[in-house]
This record gives sequence, C-alpha cells and structure tokens, in this order.
Amino acid sequence: MDTRAAIDRFLEHGPISDATGRAYGSDLRGFARWLDSRGLSLEDVDARVLSEWVGDLGRGHRRLAPASISRRLAAVRACLRFTFGPERVPEAALGPRRPRRLPDAPKQTEVEAIVDAADGDSPLALRNRALLELLYSGGLRSAEVVGLNLADVDFEREAVHVHGKGGKERVVPLGEEAAHRLARYLRDARPELAAGANDAFFLSTRGRRLDTSTVRRLLRNPHRLRHAFATHLLEGGADLRTIQELLGHSSLSTTQIYSHVDAKRLRRVYDRSHPRS
Repeated sequence: MDTRAAIDRFLEHGPISDATGRAYGSDLRGFARWLDSRGLSLEDVDARVLSEWVGDLGRGHRRLAPASISRRLAAVRACLRFTFGPERVPEAALGPRRPRRLPDAPKQTEVEAIVDAADGDSPLALRNRALLELLYSGGLRSAEVVGLNLADVDFEREAVHVHGKGGKERVVPLGEEAAHRLARYLRDARPELAAGANDAFFLSTRGRRLDTSTVRRLLRNPHRLRHAFATHLLEGGADLRTIQELLGHSSLSTTQIYSHVDAKRLRRVYDRSHPRS
C-alpha cells in the first residue's frame, strides 16, 4: 500500500472538518516519514509499531508535549480506522499521561474589570460589552457566540439556543445583565453595523458575522470567562451535572476538572451544617 496515497484519501474523504484535516495532515505526513525510515507502510502498523513511534516522539531534545503526542496518535488512529476499518485500530493506551491542569478562572472582580473595560456608547463598544457579558453569563465558547443568529436569542423565554461542538445543541439561561446589554446592542448598535440581510447576531464593522479572531482581540483568552462561569456557579451551589449540561460537555469526566471547586463548596456546606463539623 502507498502510505501517502492512503493518507491523502483520508484527508480528502474522511469524516473530519477542514480545520482538523489541516492539523492531521501535518501529523500524518510526519508519521509517514517515520514509517519510511523504518521500511514500513501503513499496513504494517500495529500496537508495537505505534508504541515505538510514541516513544520516539517523547524522547530527545525535540520531544513533544503529551498533548501534542495525543493529537498525533488520534490522527493516526483516525486514518487507520478510515483506511482499514475499526478492527485494525490498536486500542492500547499508548499516549502519555497528560498532567491535570486546573482551569484558570478569573475572580469575580477580574470579570467585572474585563467587561467594564469594554463599556462605551459607540456601536463597537456596545457590541463588545454585550458579547463579553454573554460569554460570561452563558459559559459559551468563542465559536458558539460568533455563531449565534438573531433567532437564537429568546428574550421572552430568557434563553439562548447554542450550536455547540460536534453539531450538539443546548439551551442556556440568559442572565438579566446580559439580556440588558444584548437588547441595547440590538437597538442602538446593530442597525448601524448591518450591511444588508444578515442573520448573524454579532456583526463586524463591515456588517458580516464576527469570527473568533475578533473575540481574541477583545480578550486574549476568552475561554477564561467560560471557566469563570462554571467556577462561580459551583461556588454558588450548582452541582457538577448541571454545569455539564450548561457547558455542553458530552461526558461528566470533562466537567470534573472543576471538582476541586466542588470539593471546597462541599466542605463549606459541611462545616456550616453538620453538628460535629
């Protein structure tokens, strides 16, 4: 089998997005070069070969971080699954253990400073303040907030219909402050930004849908507001299962990165409630 031809077929016809295809393309071509150096082809790949490759990636002065190795391993497994079927994909736990990183959630005072910095009466200032309020109020990802359409925000029900990752959809509550800022943006700013028919909720200066790069210019790491959303809800008494649904996580294990916050909350409840605490 021609390894590079098989990789090209996967990248062109496999069930992956364009962005994933670009990332996987670089990873898979590097894997093809590694196979060539050992006189192997894609057909020769088994658990032993993958284990040797992963070991090479994690050694030497150019060794990769665990997250980078895991992505390359995911790319190879996806290519093998597409090319040969799921039965030919080694399922052994080959990737390095990734260190547990706690979310960097800003405190309430920092969140207030972030959103207050965007205050103003110009169309762009009104848009930016509304966008930041919604990121924090609803725990949305950057791609989710710029992907909103006008019909997705329901002021009467005080809810936002979010189109999440992997085609998953969810409904999150619309907080009072966010609702006020969104309504003001729609009334006083969006008409000045609009250039023709466009259903996008948040518009650029040219009247087009915003992209995530605009959000990152407003806030270098907008995901911190999502962390703040989850952390502050937990500190206020919400449970992990509710947070999972609001964040749109497929698995509770993903939401459990916030379990350290939940443990602190439970300790406070225990200390306040139990007669022998």
